[in-house]
Amino acid sequence: MSASSPATVAEATPSPILKTPLHDLHVEAGGHMVPFGGWEMPLYYTRTGILEEHKAVRERVGLFDVSHMGIVSIEGRSSAALLARRTPANALTTPSGRCRYSFFLDAEARMIDDLIFTRLDEEPEPTSFLFVPNAGTTPRVLEVLLQHRPEGCEIVRHNGSLAIIAVQGPRSRELLENTYGWDLSMKMYTGGFFTFGEKGPRHFGKGFASRLRDGKEAFISRTGYTGELGFEVFVSGTRAVEIWKQLSAKGAVPCGLGARDTLRMEKGFLLSGVDFHRDRTPLEAVMDRFLDMDHPFVGREAMEKQRQGGKYTRWSGVLVDDPSTIPRHGAPILHNGAPVATVSSGCQSPTLHRGIALAYLPPELSTTGTSLEIEVRGRRCGAKVVPLPFVPNAPSPKASAPRAGS
Repeated sequence: MSASSPATVAEATPSPILKTPLHDLHVEAGGHMVPFGGWEMPLYYTRTGILEEHKAVRERVGLFDVSHMGIVSIEGRSSAALLARRTPANALTTPSGRCRYSFFLDAEARMIDDLIFTRLDEEPEPTSFLFVPNAGTTPRVLEVLLQHRPEGCEIVRHNGSLAIIAVQGPRSRELLENTYGWDLSMKMYTGGFFTFGEKGPRHFGKGFASRLRDGKEAFISRTGYTGELGFEVFVSGTRAVEIWKQLSAKGAVPCGLGARDTLRMEKGFLLSGVDFHRDRTPLEAVMDRFLDMDHPFVGREAMEKQRQGGKYTRWSGVLVDDPSTIPRHGAPILHNGAPVATVSSGCQSPTLHRGIALAYLPPELSTTGTSLEIEVRGRRCGAKVVPLPFVPNAPSPKASAPRAGS
């Protein structure tokens, strides 16, 4: 699934900072805590640091607390119609247990947020969904959903009582199966309920929150924001503490927002509030494969018009020539000495040991091999457009295609 930087909202009084059910464990483990999306979250842990946490996920297995993401159930006979209207993914035709990466758009097809929803039930007609938007945009997205909620649809947010632990890395499946006995032979973009102490298979059904609160079941999805084999474990807040301790004791490395950011940048994944904030469309983000154009949805007409015009910018990867130059958000990108774009996201890739940048480039400059320059602290450095992801996906008998968004 995704993280988010909060939109700037004028408030009479500041909102209190929120804490996940795992907050005290992060502090005890030496987490460097920072505000993010309205929550206090670990940026990194002093015993490891961003580079070691990044390496652990690429080579072994890491743990992420992503309980700050929106945890929302949408249930009732009109739930699928609401999601189909508000996202380009057709919830009306989504099979049981299928996770859909999609977008929350305005009328001009600009991305307010990216998100994942999963169908939970096995009814003839879909009636139950798990909906996970980004942390900072959850209040706004929920506000819109509630304003347009049709009769026969219940929308409930479960942050606080429930938690999400993302277990990511080549050994993630092995670790979870050995610890809890589950059979996690799941395809990418699928999910289901699992009972603690039972091998499986995964099952489906309604009552998402009530099924998790007693701690006997977990909901597990396979999406991931690192590009590695990985799973998201949705559980009660109390059970989350126990799971975090058990997996940490078996060698999983706790990881913070810093490693999550470098990992997703190496794979070319979007970050809500940084790579878009109601100023870009899914077409500009090169997310065409996640669009179902078989149903009406908010923003569809504007998107079709943009596609027909064809003159929109393209989300692209840029590799810096000088290994010592680190591109950052907002750095100017030039072509033949003239500014053409700015860096949306950038970092020093821990895997490549080179500066990498993500940017929306004019279509004529977005082709692989195009020579560019990036200006960092007044100094220009050569760069070139390269295919995404920057770091290829490692072959694995237990992994399929990586997730392409947050």
